[in-house]
Amino acid sequence: MKLFAYLLSAFLFFTGACHALQTPTDQRSQPPQAAPAGQLLLKKAVMCQRVENLTPISPGAVFSVSSGQVCCYTSFDPVPRHTVVYHRWYHRDELSTQTRLRLYPKKWSTYSVIQLRETDKGPWRVEVVDQNGHVFDVLRFSITD
Repeated sequence: MKLFAYLLSAFLFFTGACHALQTPTDQRSQPPQAAPAGQLLLKKAVMCQRVENLTPISPGAVFSVSSGQVCCYTSFDPVPRHTVVYHRWYHRDELSTQTRLRLYPKKWSTYSVIQLRETDKGPWRVEVVDQNGHVFDVLRFSITD
């Protein structure tokens, strides 16, 4: 049964990745390459196993529940003024948690973490949004055995 669940997760991940490859670039969720003067710009967003010294460690799209945690790392440059962003964590399209993160000028990197449980297996996404609900990026990943 575990093998079937693993194969199903891998298949769903692979088909999602193939769909992303077939999606025209302008329809993909990607941060803009340049921001108008005075606007916040997301430079990097990645899912990883942990963060050390503000460096994402073991980035990926599939994580084992046995790893114990998953992190969402984001880096903004420029940060024109003190502001707040949110990491909204969704499991199976249901909001699981929302983390409020402060950003400070001139540039800022930050991350949020969830601790994994057996019930967390399946598809996830994290939406990186500002105070006004503007979505900078959506990161998709899966939790498996």
